[in-house]
Amino acid sequence: MRFLLDTEQRDFADAVRSLLAAADTPTVIRDWSRGEHASGRALWGRLAEAGVFGLAVPEEYGGVGYRPVELAVAFVELGRFAVPGPLVETVAAAVLLGERPDLAKRFLPEIVSGGAMATVTMSFAGHGYGPALDGDAAQVRLAATPEGLRLSPGAGAVRRSLDPARRLTPLPPVGELVGAEPPWGEALLRARLATAAQALGVGIALLDRTVEYVKQRTQFGVPIGSFQAVGHRLADVRIALEFARPLVFGAAVTMSPADVAAAKVSACEAGYAAARAALQLHGAIGYTAEYDLSLWLTKARALRGAWGTPEECRGDVLKGRT
Repeated sequence: MRFLLDTEQRDFADAVRSLLAAADTPTVIRDWSRGEHASGRALWGRLAEAGVFGLAVPEEYGGVGYRPVELAVAFVELGRFAVPGPLVETVAAAVLLGERPDLAKRFLPEIVSGGAMATVTMSFAGHGYGPALDGDAAQVRLAATPEGLRLSPGAGAVRRSLDPARRLTPLPPVGELVGAEPPWGEALLRARLATAAQALGVGIALLDRTVEYVKQRTQFGVPIGSFQAVGHRLADVRIALEFARPLVFGAAVTMSPADVAAAKVSACEAGYAAARAALQLHGAIGYTAEYDLSLWLTKARALRGAWGTPEECRGDVLKGRT
């Protein structure tokens, strides 16, 4: 089977890419890392106007119905520009809120319009509890507790993560109980697909930046990109990303748990390989937080373990194949 994006999907990708290219996302990311959310909220609103969040919400609540391929298209671009915020968590929360018509009517139109961000804590076994992403910025906070899912009234103190733009906040296990047995599996499935697409976009951006850098940096009077070892390293990264791309979009078509888990492993490992190559080939400058490359390096590493480690996802692939 040959799978290619159609004209409408490619145009959508171009529109989101153009929007983000004009947004100065490195400044937005650094603001967000300091807890200054104004520029991030403004960008979030523009993404909502472009229809990004409507792709995860049913039509009766203002969305366009769940469109997994278009959602993957959007999240590749969000990863390409390392957009901060609880993007994946908002997608997962839309699934959980959709199970309660009263909450869906209350929150989903706001999510579609960009007026509300959502975050959620979830374990992959079903009933875990841990810090949520950007609970200090989200207006909708869903906390997994032993009793089920609760609408948390607030968030605890921010905990730093490897990626400074991923601000982890514990959610108190109190508040309105919104479901004793929410659809954890479906929420996890959509979150993993979005994370895989995001990691693919991060990897593409890292490869593009590194290719440009090795064309400019010289050693022994020639660009280091002309060295065979450098070329082979970048070729390996390119191959890994090109193999991951059809897995991501193929998983968006089938929405099989095993396919989505395989896509997440492939895309996150390819993105991480791109980060390692970028760090090495940029030399000492790649280690500095002031250099924009670091914003993508840390995100690639953080996404690798988000919504399921490589080991957990490989286990899910094996379960789905037996």
